[in-house]
Amino acid sequence: MKAKFFLFVFSFFLTSSLFSQGLTFGIKAGANLGKIDGHAFKDEYNLGYHVGAFATLGAGKWAIQPEVLFNQVNTDTATSFNEITQLHNVGQIQLRSLTIPIMVNYNLSNILAIQAGPQFGILLDKSKNLVQNGKDAFKSGDFSMAAGLQLKVTKFRVYGRFVGGLTDLNNLNNNDTWKVQMIQVGVGLAL
Repeated sequence: MKAKFFLFVFSFFLTSSLFSQGLTFGIKAGANLGKIDGHAFKDEYNLGYHVGAFATLGAGKWAIQPEVLFNQVNTDTATSFNEITQLHNVGQIQLRSLTIPIMVNYNLSNILAIQAGPQFGILLDKSKNLVQNGKDAFKSGDFSMAAGLQLKVTKFRVYGRFVGGLTDLNNLNNNDTWKVQMIQVGVGLAL
């Protein structure tokens, strides 16, 4: 009981401190160069996109930047895809997901910040033909780590980051591991 009380008090003061330092909301959009890393997929990045919103809490050297993004990742299957999955005539796969990155910003200067943090994803839509014996080929959830840089000039943001999947998305009973890898580049506008 005491631990819960102290955790509540600590959270209250931390939140109060962050809110007193500044809260900013904004929108962002950009390009994804993404792929699924695994034997069943070609080892090349394909163009996709992301769009969403962000909030920044904090000031000074440290800030927290939670985001909500809609992502589309496009990838091409390799010739071994049919053998590994026993799914046929599948060339390109589109994965659409809702992702929630929680970035920690360390401000190197007034305009440049290093960002790093976890990203949680929920697969919204898979290519409809990716079903084997009534079972989806891809798992519905994803956990990744992201890191990159962000430039801030007045209300505008320009950013680039790498997102590396930690979760195996393969929902089929085989030994191939499927993990998302993305390079994201985009712009944002604080409102």
